[in-house]
Amino acid sequence: MRILLLCSSFNGLTQRAWLELRRAGHEVSVELAVSQDVMVEAVELAKPDLVICPFLKEKVPARVWQGHRTVIIHPGPPGDRGPSSLDWAIADGEPAWGVTALQAVEEMDAGPIWGFRTFTLPAEAPRKSSLYNGPVADAAVELVAEVAARAADPSFTPVPAEYVASPVRGRLRRAMRHADREFSWEEPVERIVRTVRAADGSPGGRTRLLDVPVRVFDVRPGPQLPGRPGTLAGRREGAVLVHAGQGTVWVGQLRMESEGAVKLPAAAALTEAMVAGALPQGLLDELPERSGFSEITYERLGPVGVVGFDFYNGAMSTEQCRRLTAALRYAVAQDTRVLVVRGGEVFSNGIHLNVIEAARHPETEAWRNINAINAVCREIVGCVSQLVVTSIGGNAGAGGVMMGLGADRVVVREGVVLNPHYRTMGLFGSEYWTYVLPRRVGAEQAARLTGRALPVGAAEAVEVGLADRMLAGPRAEFERRVLEYAERLAVDARYEELLGVRRRVRESDERRRPLEAYRAEELAEMSRDMFDDRNGFRAARQAFVHKRKAQATPVHLAAHRELSGASGPGFTVPSHM
Repeated sequence: MRILLLCSSFNGLTQRAWLELRRAGHEVSVELAVSQDVMVEAVELAKPDLVICPFLKEKVPARVWQGHRTVIIHPGPPGDRGPSSLDWAIADGEPAWGVTALQAVEEMDAGPIWGFRTFTLPAEAPRKSSLYNGPVADAAVELVAEVAARAADPSFTPVPAEYVASPVRGRLRRAMRHADREFSWEEPVERIVRTVRAADGSPGGRTRLLDVPVRVFDVRPGPQLPGRPGTLAGRREGAVLVHAGQGTVWVGQLRMESEGAVKLPAAAALTEAMVAGALPQGLLDELPERSGFSEITYERLGPVGVVGFDFYNGAMSTEQCRRLTAALRYAVAQDTRVLVVRGGEVFSNGIHLNVIEAARHPETEAWRNINAINAVCREIVGCVSQLVVTSIGGNAGAGGVMMGLGADRVVVREGVVLNPHYRTMGLFGSEYWTYVLPRRVGAEQAARLTGRALPVGAAEAVEVGLADRMLAGPRAEFERRVLEYAERLAVDARYEELLGVRRRVRESDERRRPLEAYRAEELAEMSRDMFDDRNGFRAARQAFVHKRKAQATPVHLAAHRELSGASGPGFTVPSHM
């Protein structure tokens, strides 16, 4: 069928829906809902057999749903209505939740139902972003495929919500207000954590810290320590520990309630407030280092060493990259046989645009950041004392994808979306991509992946060579299966042969063209993008950081529009690839 996706943004869920439908053989186009007129125009141009809205905050125009079958994917069970479904589910501690596909009608979320899925929620409050990108996205993608199949069946008729037998029922709830997201540090830890996680990653929990209004993100319970609620108890790896009513709370990310402020690692945000004079100088200097918060871990399991990292939203700042480089150097020096490089909820999205934008000299910080992440990649590519396995259990983009490709084996979880390109951010890219990408997929495919700037699903990643194998299951099960795979690799009778091949290939490649040459050429291009801004990196970065609404649908997504003469920034693939 010809299917049009109407969405508020081409986010991870929309990308998965796009990939699933295209893989099923449908002709799929995307339109961002920048206005009512644009949505109407898109439908007139696309003439779709079906309109699906996998992530849409705006109301569908009557001219669209009256003239075309239009299905909304709503992040709530049958009967649930309102714009804050997940927020309320987490805040109220619902034991189970769901996702519903319903037909668009005049009243929002009130149309007949095409299908639904339900799932249990963990007892500990999940982060809203984790819930959305995990169980909700999994259920939504299943529903998108089901809706497309049912749309092809002339006998199918959607069912009114009141006639649907669902084990989980929702109800109409108002939008969450600012007051619903506010909390006091005098409250119990569990309540604080639940309030913040119901608003994470946006808009955050609202409170005052050290008498300064802030938005709080990325929280977890801390140790029991005596102290006055709202005061600082310690710090670690960019996070700060705050005394609460019954215990302490680790705060990983903060955003000051001031004009132009951006979300930053908590210690960095407080430092910015000190520079601005909102907090006294030296506030963090006397804080003790506390255990209990760690973005990077190392675990040895027999012949396998695992370096794990879990950076908020997959963004890697200069300091985080330096810590990860040190951890990798330590791991490489151990007498293990296989090194597993394991990402977190989001594997990696490359450099930290928020930290860059907040810096006094953003271009200089961007340069420091790209050099620091290059050092991480160099450790992975250059390891010849062990076989290296990359475990990609969460989405990855740009330099985060390239970072994972330096391993011998790349294992990706089913449902993961990879974006192996830099073009949409106005960058040529680094992270040794001109070496690791064509080495895996060939020069022609490398040019296609980086030039098209489109997402790649896990199955396609294996087909084109970006990954070696795909494993299904929730992230914990996936990580267990990757570890089992690494253990088998470590005791494989061909281990020494495999390691010898890795060494010989690396030595041969180094003689043909040193890694430093790839790095120098990439950085020469990046310097023009970062300092001369030849392809709009500054504007793209600022739009991303400040969450500015897109003014139009990117031309490479809107197949229904005339594309002649319209293209994004283009990059020439180096001739040596």
